Amino acid sequence: MAARGVRLVPSRYPLLYAALRTSRFLCTATQQKSTGQNLEEDQGQSQNEQKTEPTPAEKTLIEDKVKLEEQLKDMTDKYKRALADTENLRQRSQKLVEEAKLYGIQGFCKDLLEVADVLGKATESVPKEELRDENPHLKSLYEGLVMTEVQIQKVFKKHGLLKLNPVGAKFDPYEHEALFHAPVEGKEPGTIALVSKVGYKLHGRTLRPALVGVVKGS
Repeated sequence: MAARGVRLVPSRYPLLYAALRTSRFLCTATQQKSTGQNLEEDQGQSQNEQKTEPTPAEKTLIEDKVKLEEQLKDMTDKYKRALADTENLRQRSQKLVEEAKLYGIQGFCKDLLEVADVLGKATESVPKEELRDENPHLKSLYEGLVMTEVQIQKVFKKHGLLKLNPVGAKFDPYEHEALFHAPVEGKEPGTIALVSKVGYKLHGRTLRPALVGVVKGS
């Protein structure tokens, strides 16, 4: 082996010369790698320190972000509630308008019911045996009253006003008003035996209950 400090000639000792160069290369690479790792560790530690300790400006931005998120959430809730209230108000208003269209003529219909009652009583009061050719004026008057009554009922029906004449039907407190209760042979208790005054319904709503007599169990 050559002494320390003696320069080796590659041509005379090729294997020894290659081994020394490889050893030097490995030492250099190890040192560079160690230095790079130390630099990366120092940088990582510095970044962690920066992340764990935000600056005052960053703290302010974070606080502002939290406040804005809370305000956005509050405004979103208020917006949704306002939409729901508006929709409910729209539906209520629409319902009121529809009811006004349907039942706006309720007072007028009640007044016309009195006219219909008078016509009905007039036709009922005419003796049927007097309706003969010998009494042409009475016969013509009676036919005119009947035609008028039929026509007025057609007008009522056109506007949703229907007559209630519930003879033999089951008593319904929402549509009928009982004037008396009496036992009637051959009639089922709780049914209507007599109608004193017909009732009317406007678009399914009772406008005037029928005045009736109800069968009572014996």
